[in-house]
Amino acid sequence: MNIPKIGTVGMLLLMVCMMQAVEAQRFVGFAAAGANFSQIEGDDVHGFYKVGANGGLGVSVALNQKQTWHLSLELLYTQKGSRKTNDPGYFDTLNYAPSMFQNVDRTKPFDPRAKCKISLDYVQIPLLVHFEEMYSGCTFGLGFAWSRLVRAHEVYNGFTRTITARSGDYKKSDWSVVADINVRLYKNLNLNFRYEYSLVPVRRIDFEYMRNDGSSLKEEHKFFNNQVSVRLLYNFNQKFYKNTRVNKYGQRMGTKWLREVPTYND
Repeated sequence: MNIPKIGTVGMLLLMVCMMQAVEAQRFVGFAAAGANFSQIEGDDVHGFYKVGANGGLGVSVALNQKQTWHLSLELLYTQKGSRKTNDPGYFDTLNYAPSMFQNVDRTKPFDPRAKCKISLDYVQIPLLVHFEEMYSGCTFGLGFAWSRLVRAHEVYNGFTRTITARSGDYKKSDWSVVADINVRLYKNLNLNFRYEYSLVPVRRIDFEYMRNDGSSLKEEHKFFNNQVSVRLLYNFNQKFYKNTRVNKYGQRMGTKWLREVPTYND
């Protein structure tokens, strides 16, 4: 498995540690941890059944004086893929095609429950632009992400196939579009919902099916990573004050804690 260069990780850690010393909190460091719910478009399996980890560090910078617009950069380890189990009796009626037996790892036990299990682990760098609605505490983001494949594992109809991150079955790079929403839970703690979809196929493969007359049918399938993530985000160096804004009925308007926006002497 490829491991990202320690220099890249070290630089990001150094940037986060330096956030406390940056004047007027123009920069904010944060940590993220959560789960991906993934599927792969094009693999004949539907549903976000593949669960994987999503976590790492990031930094954001304010783009305007009111700090309603931000630019964020993250370094993440993210697990994508696809997963589905077979129905009882599936193998009693299955017509095997020759392609199912290609690149099979005979040292791995046969798993009759695994219809499809694809595990793709990436080191990812997302770059997003965010807009924050101050009184609700909600942030909306849109951007792109580049991912580098570091681990690949695949099981089809019970057979484990011999693929790796370097075998060439899957592209080493995955470019995707990203949209997310942050909801402030309490001061520095946020709940993040993120959607991500590949812009280009991560794999092209010929699926081969057996007809009832004994002939075979080949179709080219394009694989696209498709996932929803749920994460917790913690910002390291933000200050907050209680929201005293109320409506005519005396009820608080917006979130309980408002982020303090410093003034600059630019």
